[in-house]
Amino acid sequence: MHGYLSSKEAFTAQTEYFSRFYRVTAIDFLGFGESRELTSAFSVDDYADWLYDVLTALHVQKPHVVAHSFGCRVAIKLASKYPDFFDKILLTGAAGVILKRGLRYRIKVKTYRLVKKFAPRFAERHFGSAEYRTLSPVMRESYKKIVNEDLRECAKRIENQVLFVQGEEDKTTPIEEINAYLVCLKYAKVVTMPGGHFAFAEYPTAFHLIAEDYFYE
Repeated sequence: MHGYLSSKEAFTAQTEYFSRFYRVTAIDFLGFGESRELTSAFSVDDYADWLYDVLTALHVQKPHVVAHSFGCRVAIKLASKYPDFFDKILLTGAAGVILKRGLRYRIKVKTYRLVKKFAPRFAERHFGSAEYRTLSPVMRESYKKIVNEDLRECAKRIENQVLFVQGEEDKTTPIEEINAYLVCLKYAKVVTMPGGHFAFAEYPTAFHLIAEDYFYE
């Protein structure tokens, strides 16, 4: 389950490796890769329900999960809504926790809202992440719904075993966010490996060994 603005091809190395031992199902979320575009703004809830329907239609039963970044949000949401659907869950670069935001962030948000009142086009071009500025209007609304939801309450309802694989240089989803998840989950642990937010693609062999040990234990 790929990250935001990514596709199933991000997991090409993992798909090729684990296809030797498992049936592997890799999907493109709506709005990404080869899937159709969104016609309305999806929340994490919407993506979770959509994925549930897709995997059910494909007769995927009790799968192990490998998810990255945004895909982790969807995995957590789906596991909290459908408790018996997944088996083991592996999350890498896991997004979905909103840590306390500092003064600089709050000033930036207030400045954006003020500028937007008088110069909305300027505000849209100069505020927000580079990722956000590349999105269509529908995808922007979806993005807002996604990034503004804290999933810790969902995590508290999960009964599955969960493994976090954390890149040691990951600045996008730092270890503080993973630690916040660990407090909420009943059966979870974390292992670190070299690399950043895409550690699984930077060091695929190391990632495969960690995943293989986890799924076989």
